[in-house]
Amino acid sequence: MIQFSFKCCPWSSCCGMGDFRPRTVWLGHPEKREQRYPRNVINNQKYNFFTFLPGVLFNQFKYFFNLYFLLLACSQFVNELRLGALYTYWVPLGFVLIITIVREAVEEIRCFLRDKEVNSQIYSKLSTRGELLFTLKDSAAGVFVTQKTEVICISPNAIRGSCFLRTDQLDGETDWKLRLPVACTQRLPTAADLLQIRSYVYAEEPNIDIHNFIGTFTREDGDPPVNESLSIENTLWASTVIASGTVVGVVIYTGKELRSVMNTSNPRHKIGLFDLEVNCLTKILFGALVVVSLVMVALQHFAGRWYLQIFRFLLLFSNIVPISLRVNLDMGKMVFSWMIKNDAKIPGTVVRASTIPEQLGRISYLLTDKTGEWPLCVRSGTVSYYSTCITFYTSRAPAATKVRKTISSRVHEAVKAIALVHNVTPVYEANGVTDQAEAEQHYEDTCRVYQASSPDEVSLVQWTESVGLTLVGRDQSSMQLRTPSGQILNFTILQIFPFTYESKRMGIIVRDESTGEITFYMKGADVVMAGIVQYNDWLEEECGNMAREGLRVLVVAKKSLTEEQYQDFEARYVQAKLSVHDRSLKVATVIESLEMEMELLCLTGVEDQLQADVRPTLEILRNAGIKVWMLTGDKLETATCTAKNAHLVTRNQDVHVFRPVTTRSEAHLELNAFRRKHDCALVISGDSLEVCLKFYEYEFMELACQCPAVVCCRCAPTQKAQIVRLLQECTGKLTCAVGDGGNDVSMIQEADCGVGVEGKEGKQASLAADFSVTQFKHLGRLLMVHGRNSYKRSAALSQFVIHRSLCISTMQAVFSSVFYFASVPLYQGFLIIGYSTIYTMFPVFSLVLDKDVKSEVAMLYPELYKDLLKGRPLSFKTFLIWVLISIYQGKPG
Repeated sequence: MIQFSFKCCPWSSCCGMGDFRPRTVWLGHPEKREQRYPRNVINNQKYNFFTFLPGVLFNQFKYFFNLYFLLLACSQFVNELRLGALYTYWVPLGFVLIITIVREAVEEIRCFLRDKEVNSQIYSKLSTRGELLFTLKDSAAGVFVTQKTEVICISPNAIRGSCFLRTDQLDGETDWKLRLPVACTQRLPTAADLLQIRSYVYAEEPNIDIHNFIGTFTREDGDPPVNESLSIENTLWASTVIASGTVVGVVIYTGKELRSVMNTSNPRHKIGLFDLEVNCLTKILFGALVVVSLVMVALQHFAGRWYLQIFRFLLLFSNIVPISLRVNLDMGKMVFSWMIKNDAKIPGTVVRASTIPEQLGRISYLLTDKTGEWPLCVRSGTVSYYSTCITFYTSRAPAATKVRKTISSRVHEAVKAIALVHNVTPVYEANGVTDQAEAEQHYEDTCRVYQASSPDEVSLVQWTESVGLTLVGRDQSSMQLRTPSGQILNFTILQIFPFTYESKRMGIIVRDESTGEITFYMKGADVVMAGIVQYNDWLEEECGNMAREGLRVLVVAKKSLTEEQYQDFEARYVQAKLSVHDRSLKVATVIESLEMEMELLCLTGVEDQLQADVRPTLEILRNAGIKVWMLTGDKLETATCTAKNAHLVTRNQDVHVFRPVTTRSEAHLELNAFRRKHDCALVISGDSLEVCLKFYEYEFMELACQCPAVVCCRCAPTQKAQIVRLLQECTGKLTCAVGDGGNDVSMIQEADCGVGVEGKEGKQASLAADFSVTQFKHLGRLLMVHGRNSYKRSAALSQFVIHRSLCISTMQAVFSSVFYFASVPLYQGFLIIGYSTIYTMFPVFSLVLDKDVKSEVAMLYPELYKDLLKGRPLSFKTFLIWVLISIYQGKPG
């Protein structure tokens, strides 16, 4: 399924974008809706048919540099001021405008065609007449469709009544998420029977939170009526992909109310800092032009029609601000872009914004997402168990001591706990086709693959398989494990408590079918599990040892329950889940009643493994004076371990983990604690970041900018864009955003320079970026070589063009002074402009090929890049030096 960002119309801000309300959606009857909902139309264009030309021209002439040449060309319509043929001024200006308009038109047409292709795609929906075809833009709340908008999972035709979802384009997490249907609809014979029942969904108002959802499902034609709670596990957001099975869902949100839309900002027209600096220099040159013209008239004692002479002298010396500068710079940028695309050492690189290649040479802050894979080791007590742990299942000598049996039983229980407390589902595939019937009968190892919401979970299950206890089957209500002897252990799943960022743990209650025992298994972060498990003397020590090895630690524990204890818990738990208000708090309170005095079983440790050459690339960027911030949607522990493993945080560097804060006073205390740290990397969650930016925006950014590295975890897409914007405002430095998922699009579009990485999260970030690379390591050469060369060459080219024009203007001034302050003849303007624009262009334009050091040297000594951050190649100092040189060389003699 092709994925695109959903965006509303350009006037969404004035169409009630923030007027969102909860809704009741009747299944299969969209005509019963209580309010109007937005159309489900994709629109990624910056302009429409009527605003295209005015918008493009406005973006060009809102800067003095272009406005000056427009006024200069318009002045030639006045007979007293005309210096020659009109085309001598209008042709160069028109050439620049035509190139700009054509480039913008091509981009808009491509965007329009992509939007039209998606809006016109044909899908199916359920109706009383069977399945009907419809286009994406015709979907509405209450319609039964396959997952193409934001829906509630009603009846998945998937493996064992569940499906897996890929959310990488929404939240950046590459792990698959398990999604469950409404339980009562699973008993219907066919999907068409959904239209015969009388039921509705109550859903909360649309919001940007992609990790939570509150709603209820009610079926009124039952006796008694059925009420079921709905949570994030029942939802399929837009910009996600069904990884296994098919789903019938009811549409809840459309158009601008989609989570993906609310987390995406509109693209902006980017103007490079170099162009703004050149624009500033043209203002200075224009000021010099006015002064020279006034001096020439003053030397004539303002005789006659002196005010007309001022305008004629302004036109005479207009070459002080050369129009050829714009032509040379635009053509130079095209050459730089061509060089980037054709560099054999960074194959596959694409330049989508050919107007800002020199931006790559002045990046001060680089904000990036992360990628990684996960190998595994497991520890129990003070002993490390790897694949040799299988001996505890296959070898039990009769002469074993009581201590040996105790250790063996403890290890056996620990491995069984790891094999049970997860959200992994085994899927059996034959020639790429899933065959669940064969799975239930034979459990063929060669055909089995594991699907889960986290690669960590898969690693844990694969480890238990390697030591002899294999997960061979699972559905919503049961799980099957196979021992080394081939015996199948059956467990009934009574309750599952998914992992959340707030709880930092997950749990499962199962019943052993052979013994009837009910056991509550739990695993979670050591910081929370330490207060849940019974007292022990090795947990803290082992957690510290594993953390020093760069492993991400989980603590596994269990608790046995009687039938009475479970029944009491279930009644309270169901009641809490049906609450519409404060549901999360009530559910958490009920679960916490079980989380006491649990038996500690073992620890697991997971190590991150990054893409090739990530560490050397980050080291190059750091030596070049670029500060790297990691903004990710991952959990705090995952993000911290990744930062350490990638050497974003060096081994000798302290790390300050910003404590969770919810109020202004808590944020104030934590900021004061952080202020006392020096040369310390910062790790902060998205929730705490939001509180700090709300009350202490300036103070937080001031402290964060002093850190050698910053890691922001659990960041929403809008938060990523907000951080980029605040860095630009608070520091005035250039930012570069790097991402590979749809959740990075807002950040990429907001940054001064956006780089998309074509990875396993798709191409959405790549398509929205200014530059696209195939691997993260290519970023080093893109900045150190091409960025550096583009900026230095553009600076030299602009100053040489100005130097050439000032030399000509100096000769003109001397000529006018010698010949009694004569004004320029009518044909002289054509000769001057033609000479400076065409005849002398090629020697100066050859500067786009200038190279001060080889590319290998630029990569070996990234400190060369650091000098560019100060803007020395094009500064007021170098500009003044070139002005003096031009005057000296332009004077006769």
